[in-house]
Amino acid sequence: MRIARPFRFRRGGEIPEMTLAYETWGELSASKDNALLLTTGLSPGSHARSTPENPAAGWWEEMIGPGRPIDTDRWFVVCNNSLGSCHGSTGPASIDPRTGDPYRLAFPELSVEDIASSSRDLLKELGVDRLGAVVGPSLGGMTALAYALLHPDEIERLVMISAASAASPFAMALRSIQREAIRSDPDWKGGGYAPGRGPKRGMGLARKLGVVTYRSAFEWKARFDRHRVARPSAEPFGVEFEIEAYLQSHADRFVPTFDANSYLYLSRAMDLFDAAEHGASLEEAVARIRARVLVIGVETDLLFPLEQQRALADLFVATGHETVFAPLPSVQGHDSFLIDLPRFSPPIRAFLAR
Repeated sequence: MRIARPFRFRRGGEIPEMTLAYETWGELSASKDNALLLTTGLSPGSHARSTPENPAAGWWEEMIGPGRPIDTDRWFVVCNNSLGSCHGSTGPASIDPRTGDPYRLAFPELSVEDIASSSRDLLKELGVDRLGAVVGPSLGGMTALAYALLHPDEIERLVMISAASAASPFAMALRSIQREAIRSDPDWKGGGYAPGRGPKRGMGLARKLGVVTYRSAFEWKARFDRHRVARPSAEPFGVEFEIEAYLQSHADRFVPTFDANSYLYLSRAMDLFDAAEHGASLEEAVARIRARVLVIGVETDLLFPLEQQRALADLFVATGHETVFAPLPSVQGHDSFLIDLPRFSPPIRAFLAR
């Protein structure tokens, strides 16, 4: 959807208009009280579930649909590609209508709050003024929290999955290395690379490191151990173990589909987010939220350790919120919400059905 008015960014700057790619499932009720916003992680687009127009499986295919945990017989589900991304929404790779060239690094500094605010603008265009729920994993969990902080009276249920009120130094360090890998690639050209000719090697390294942090050592041991590939690479110090081949295959699939500058902007936005900025303290900021809350965490998550989820849930309880905390023992690490649906489905189903 094209929104033909200026969008002002939280940390300064504006764009004259924006486009947000989105998909919907279910029907908006006559009273318009059954809307559910699904906010995404760093890399996914808006295609969370298959549709007649796009029958390909979505990134959360088994979670959304009639009778499923996010039940489209009840909910009108909206999922949009985040502002700043490259799957149809306006971002650094988009054409600046003022110049006719891609924004590149002229795109304003992006914040998680900007992603939330742009999603709200989309909902307004769709006739939705209040959300029955906002559900988000990873970066999407931060976006969901930002939405609740910015508009505390507009959300009835808040679901945060493998997220936090602010990134840990460990997660920030990992993402900093990913960004450095991209920026150190000569083909990045200070952000000025031609479309389709970006820093592929740097992006590949960033993606490999990302995949390592998205899963857990327990899973790597069980899946790959020290098994070697059938045909080792002839390149010196090339791929010899199955785990190396797995990481390379992920990089090969990801790099052609994602813009490097978009990656940098979204990654940095995660590091910059701090819910405590919305009040004199984190407690004061959270106390403004009016929603019932579900916080889900995973014991093996490196990026958003379970301690962060537990602390966030305790904070919601301390500030008077009806809160459910679901610590899950999945071995798939941060990506468990995409894989271990038998564990994630019950708490989400139960919370949304209340």
